[in-house]
Amino acid sequence: MFIDEIIRKSLEEDLGSGDITTKYLDLEPISNTAFIVAKAEGVLAGVEVARQVFRMVDSDLKITLYRKDGDKLHPKDEIMRIEGRPGSILQAERTALNFMQRLSGIATKTASLVALIAKTDCKLLDTRKTTPLLRSLEKYAVRIGGGYNHRFGLFDMVLLKENHIRACGSISEAVKRIRKHNTTYKIEVEVTNMAELDEAVTAGVDRVMLDNMTSTEVKAAVKKYRKYLEMEVSGGITEENILAYAKTGVHFISSGALTHSYKSMDISLLFKE
Repeated sequence: MFIDEIIRKSLEEDLGSGDITTKYLDLEPISNTAFIVAKAEGVLAGVEVARQVFRMVDSDLKITLYRKDGDKLHPKDEIMRIEGRPGSILQAERTALNFMQRLSGIATKTASLVALIAKTDCKLLDTRKTTPLLRSLEKYAVRIGGGYNHRFGLFDMVLLKENHIRACGSISEAVKRIRKHNTTYKIEVEVTNMAELDEAVTAGVDRVMLDNMTSTEVKAAVKKYRKYLEMEVSGGITEENILAYAKTGVHFISSGALTHSYKSMDISLLFKE
């Protein structure tokens, strides 16, 4: 399983030849209890990944979950209890928290933006601006936060961006070359102004990405073409302007910030006193 391999590699990175701090403490192999606790408000994501980290370090650890992915957390909420050898808990602690803190941060940021456009029909999408090798987990966290996934990679949708278009000479030529292959994949084209939008629509694309256009420009574009194709807004999306864009009537808003500019959630592991 791919996620298991990611966890295994993450543990290898952290443990290396062994946890020398824990080793030299000469801890008794008796059972101890630790709790993972939220220290901030947010949306939980990654709890099953964290549990798998502990299991991979020591399959004898007993793990009890008090919360599930998607739950809203408040400071001092207990998320998980881990019982077993203290050395094992300490060796898994940082890797488990790293996954949970980051995925919860993504879910929390996504949920905050989704809430701002909840009264519109617009859907919030992620992008491919993810941490290498962690895309499946980060896109999962977006879904937990109430967002939707754009294409997963370069293989599941045709998206002609600025450099593709420059390499071909024009939007029309780029779309023409794609159509020659009789592909059944949807074709989306990035446009930055009305002239490019007109050309993309004439070329018969399935979706346009209105990139870095003002909400006023987007509103005019939507009025002219919404009934003919799907419309997406991208570039410079913030908490302050997302609602204005959603109210224009676009089908989608995509934001790379969901997975590259989030704040990790503050979550800690504490042994029972």
